Amino acid sequence: MPDAAEVSDGAARVAHHPVVDGLARVGLVAYGLVHLLIAVLAVRIALGAGGKADKTGALQAVASTGAGRVVLWLVVGGLAALVLDRLVQAALGHRGLPWVPRLRRTAVDLAEAVVYGVLLKTAADVAADGGADPSTPPLPSLLLGLPGGRFLLGAAGVGIVAVAGYAACRGISGAFRRDLDLRGAGLRRSLLVMRLGRVGWTALGTAYVLSGGLLVVAAVRHDPAQPVGLDAALKGLAGHAAGPAVLIVLAAGLVVFAVYTLFHARHRAA
Repeated sequence: MPDAAEVSDGAARVAHHPVVDGLARVGLVAYGLVHLLIAVLAVRIALGAGGKADKTGALQAVASTGAGRVVLWLVVGGLAALVLDRLVQAALGHRGLPWVPRLRRTAVDLAEAVVYGVLLKTAADVAADGGADPSTPPLPSLLLGLPGGRFLLGAAGVGIVAVAGYAACRGISGAFRRDLDLRGAGLRRSLLVMRLGRVGWTALGTAYVLSGGLLVVAAVRHDPAQPVGLDAALKGLAGHAAGPAVLIVLAAGLVVFAVYTLFHARHRAA
């Protein structure tokens, strides 16, 4: 039987295989595309045109086009490669670091694997259903129907707020730089990528802080009918006096994040 070192080396080879690396780059582009569509839908909400400004709504917009389902299955493959990459990094990466930074990096890798995995499932469901609205109740409603469900939902909301806060801090601090290999990119492109990343990651974190906060509110109220998620957060924001203007600024930040993911896919660190 192979020993642990051989298993680790084999997993690392799979994660860094050119096909998996190529799919991971496709997944990054897809991740950016989803948030670009969310930004467009958010602007529609700000202008009073309606729509569903969350990941499901964005993926349904893709599925509504002629070749959309084919594109979505490609997205599914790319996201699966990203999940594999993050899990391998969590298990095998950061070995040269002291245990505290290594533990922190591992936790970040696992959190990103969960984020990509949730989007992967959503994309697969939308692709399988041809863009139709899901027939099952939303996850928050299902959780609230379980024993202790309000605590599970509250924990999920706190977790989303924590990850979103980390994303915003990542943008402000520039910590996303370690995901990039900008050797040979030149000074001007490197500065552009860093500026896009700072704005984009900060906007992404801000958007999902609102989403996680609504989950916590729904858990506290114990109301299965409480609107939750990114769509509800953006629509609630649009209902305030300055909400539409803030929503458009936030949408612009998500567009910047989408552009950043193109550079991330191009300059992804191995």
